[in-house]
Amino acid sequence: MAAGEQDETERVRRPSSKKTAKKSVKKTATRASSARTGSGERESEAPRAGRRVSAPRAMRYAAEQLKELLGRAPESVSAVKPTEDGWQADVEVLELERVPGTTSVMATYRVMLDKEGELVAYERTRRYTRGQIDRR
Repeated sequence: MAAGEQDETERVRRPSSKKTAKKSVKKTATRASSARTGSGERESEAPRAGRRVSAPRAMRYAAEQLKELLGRAPESVSAVKPTEDGWQADVEVLELERVPGTTSVMATYRVMLDKEGELVAYERTRRYTRGQIDRR
């Protein structure tokens, strides 16, 4: 079991009466239904088929799925916007850490998610040093 995951098995106390037994079973069923799924999210938070996920959830999904693909933890999500097919997010990733930190190499990845929050495409759109400021 990895760090941060919970053991889904529970110890069940033996009830002293039938009335208590029904309550124990009901509580156990409720806990099981809110147990974490394999993807790390709660089943009750799972997106419904065909419905667009919320913007904050789209941001989390974009960062999580990009991390899984790249093997690097995203620094931030700098933009998110709805599209006809789902969501588009810009995710900032540390590509090469240097000393001093202002010379570290960063990258912006554009991530496309479907309406349910599943990553369908991504591309690196920009590389820059952390201390660099955009000219506009």
